[in-house]
Amino acid sequence: MRRFRVAAASALIAAAALALGAQAKVDSAPPKALRPRSTYEDMQMFSQVLNQIRVNHPDSVNTHELMMAAVRGMVHAADPHSFVMEGVRLSPEKQRALEDGKLFPVPISFRFIEGTPVVVGVAPGSVASRQDILVGDALTAVDSIPVTAESDLELEVFMAGKKSSTAVLRLERHRVDGSVVTIERVVHREKMGDSETAVPVAFMYDKTTGYVRVTTFMAEHINEDLHNAIGRLESRGMQRLILDMRDNGGGRIDQAAHVAGEFLPSGTIVYTSEGRKHEVTDTGRVSRSFWKSERRFPVVVLINEGSASATELVAGALQDHDRALIVGQPSFGKALLMGGFPLMDGSMIELVIGHVKTPCGRVIQRQYHGLSQRDYYGMAKAERDTAGRPWCRTDGGRVVYGGGGIYPDIRFTRREPPLWYSLVREEELPLKFLNGYVSANPAAFPSLEALAADPHVPAAAIEQFRAFAAKDSIEIPPGAPADSVMQRMLARGIARIKWGDAGYYRLVAVLDADVAQAAAAFDRAPAILGPAH
Repeated sequence: MRRFRVAAASALIAAAALALGAQAKVDSAPPKALRPRSTYEDMQMFSQVLNQIRVNHPDSVNTHELMMAAVRGMVHAADPHSFVMEGVRLSPEKQRALEDGKLFPVPISFRFIEGTPVVVGVAPGSVASRQDILVGDALTAVDSIPVTAESDLELEVFMAGKKSSTAVLRLERHRVDGSVVTIERVVHREKMGDSETAVPVAFMYDKTTGYVRVTTFMAEHINEDLHNAIGRLESRGMQRLILDMRDNGGGRIDQAAHVAGEFLPSGTIVYTSEGRKHEVTDTGRVSRSFWKSERRFPVVVLINEGSASATELVAGALQDHDRALIVGQPSFGKALLMGGFPLMDGSMIELVIGHVKTPCGRVIQRQYHGLSQRDYYGMAKAERDTAGRPWCRTDGGRVVYGGGGIYPDIRFTRREPPLWYSLVREEELPLKFLNGYVSANPAAFPSLEALAADPHVPAAAIEQFRAFAAKDSIEIPPGAPADSVMQRMLARGIARIKWGDAGYYRLVAVLDADVAQAAAAFDRAPAILGPAH
């Protein structure tokens, strides 16, 4: 063996010398264009590699495992959303029980990024939505069992259990200062979209401005809930509407078309889809419109990087038809059609089969070729401008941009929270503190209306919370900026404890600077959308 290594080393040295001697000639010669390899040649190379492993590798290798690894590699290389679901890794009985509603999932959406499941959404109205579980948290273990799942469905089946049972999720989080912390959350199993309504709050923001929040497109009858909410606001004198769809991860594409019908006439195009096969090509239109009495009140739609999928279809349709002013941050950029294809061994490929476009032809899907999956998801929060984006014109002739989500007409500045705020949320200190505080002060907050009209907590409560955090070795700096952050945080927490999602989203809207900017944007709407608006 030693003689072989020495001989090999000598050969390598000689080869290196020859290569160096020829390098000057190579550098001076123009590069030769590489001929594209044919599929047949690539298949021959694949067969050659497989044969070399079988003949020369000293370990016993399972040929089927090698083939499945190659299949997974091909599918993952195609795009960040397609995946392979191996039949041997699934429990058919458990999967059937989940599909039949006998088992319930953890109400959190994950995407696999370089083999690791990462949180991309938490179901609104679920118990988990009240916990500190953030987009970007990486799941490493469930009930102390390391995660070995390789696809979204496999993970969902693995975590499923009886209704209202709990699972302990171990999560890794990257803080704003670059450090990494491990946290655990006890999460109740419940169905996604099982909340009472996808429209948890609708109220008059001021004398003429209505505000409505739509949290998901997973639930049934979203359009009817929205229609009823808008009707109540109109009866109270609403003349213009803020439609808040931030952090709405989307859901059913048919619900997107129904919601668009609240603002657009029947027959109006909401989206188009296309793929290699003819049956994928489709045009989604408003089939049932609530737009019958020429209710042309101005609409401002608020989005951010957490707005995705069906949410982007609604925002894009309203923007393309000059029906609404889009404000906030660029949306996530996911608009793909998926299809399942069974394999001979019982496995299945869930594959991207088409792209979805806005009415004027914008591609919503962000570019994923040439990016690692971690970069692809990480760039959802990156600062992105209009340079190099594909564009098209709206019904009124405005230029709007695609190729990376829906780009807002008015873009808001992103605000990063201070590090101490992230630390107190990781330890769930607001919930721990407020449960006792609200119980000890039952008459301090008599109604949601009263708290929304004056969303402040006593100065004594702020100092008590500062001392409470100090016991966990978290130092909250003194001064007005930190006090202001605590005021908003504690007021939102009190509203959630006392009045649930309706209270929480109401206080979010009242205290949020982005909602205030959205209300101010109505002054710019006529100049951007046209005089008719």
